Amino acid sequence: MTAREPVPRLGRGLAALLGEAATATSADTLGVRSLALDLLDPSPYQPRRTADPTSLDELAASIRARGVLQPLLARPHPDLPARYQIVAGERRWRAAQRAGLHEVPVLVRPLTDVEAMAAALVENLQRQDLNPIEEAEGYRRLINEFSLSQEALGEAVGKSRSHVANTLRLLNLPAQVQAEVRAGGLSAGHARALLAHPDPQHAALQVIARGLNVRQTEALATRRDDPAGSASEPALRKPPDLLALERSLAARLGLQVEISPRGAGGTVHIRYRSPDQLEGLLTLLSPAG
Repeated sequence: MTAREPVPRLGRGLAALLGEAATATSADTLGVRSLALDLLDPSPYQPRRTADPTSLDELAASIRARGVLQPLLARPHPDLPARYQIVAGERRWRAAQRAGLHEVPVLVRPLTDVEAMAAALVENLQRQDLNPIEEAEGYRRLINEFSLSQEALGEAVGKSRSHVANTLRLLNLPAQVQAEVRAGGLSAGHARALLAHPDPQHAALQVIARGLNVRQTEALATRRDDPAGSASEPALRKPPDLLALERSLAARLGLQVEISPRGAGGTVHIRYRSPDQLEGLLTLLSPAG
């Protein structure tokens, strides 16, 4: 690398995470080069699990017009000779494929597995590409791999210790609630409030069905009042058999289900998030299904 070539911006965060030993390793840089897209493989340490197709198309259009302005970060593939594993920039790699490019600029460094995982997390945090659950999982992996304290990790990624601790607590939520946070149906504020509820999964269904804000969710979690505005509705005191029926229907349909009894009758709320889910539900409810 010549003196004029730009230093990757995630280097400082990576050095803070890994210490001087990692800085010395990273200094052994193999340099920026153009590599064919089919020589690059995605990283198993990528913390982001989903990519918005619309934003990916927008990035592809920008790349088609201006090219890839920032090199990807990659390392020699640990198992496959003459191939490279992406450490940071997988989204640019996928967008370049959509844009019809054959090569992209790549900064190649001989990073270890733990260095690659740390660099991927830092890069995504800097770009705010992670949802709260992905961020929490990344923190947990780094703490486990590096034996870092929450305070040390917070300093490394530019977050407060309380932010790291509160984000990690989201991993205590049931899997279905975490899935809603991943999908954007619940914010991190909603999720933190639900941690105080004795049945976060059922409470999450109510939050989504009623469109409660974070403050109303906090009230629901602590049972201070009825955020829906109906003090007579026994939403928080459903009998166990009704809760079990909700879970059974949700498992069978693959959708969120809430049963609200009223006198001898009541209503059944089924929430879907896409036309495909609605079509699948209609298929199940049709005579042929």
